[in-house]
Amino acid sequence: MGASVTRAIRNFNLENRAEREISKMKPSAAPRHPSTKSLLREQMNSRPDIKGEIARKDDKLLSLLKDVYVDSKDPVSSMQVKDAGTRQQPKEFRLPKGNHFGMNIENIPKGKISIVEALTLLNNHKLYPETWTAEKIAEEYHLEQKDVNSVLRYFVTFEVKIIPPEDRKAIQSE
Repeated sequence: MGASVTRAIRNFNLENRAEREISKMKPSAAPRHPSTKSLLREQMNSRPDIKGEIARKDDKLLSLLKDVYVDSKDPVSSMQVKDAGTRQQPKEFRLPKGNHFGMNIENIPKGKISIVEALTLLNNHKLYPETWTAEKIAEEYHLEQKDVNSVLRYFVTFEVKIIPPEDRKAIQSE
């Protein structure tokens, strides 16, 4: 009910209102500042060919414009692209290793590891570098060798060291 009333009010006398807007005077150019009028007049007097230059059409530019050809096509919707593409192969998953402290992780794609597993493998490599080599870690967690080498090279686990002050007495906890 409300939509029909709104539509009736919006379309009331539409043609007359449109014609009134069209027949209004078009806006003129902004008035020039009085200080620039004398400068413009001087330029027009010193070079009378400027007016003709402004109004003249350049045939060379017009011919170049006629040579331009624009061909446009509607973009293909993403739904069609997905349907046309090949079907994805099902991903291989593996079970998470170690304790995940109550996290709800059921399976992890091969080639990826969880945060807990990353910290575990970094710590294992730090504590036992002979047994936890990059090759063993790559095999155990189904990762690529170059990725494991990069992780072991650029990431380290935090190590907390408490250095007691030598010149002050340590405060004893009660």
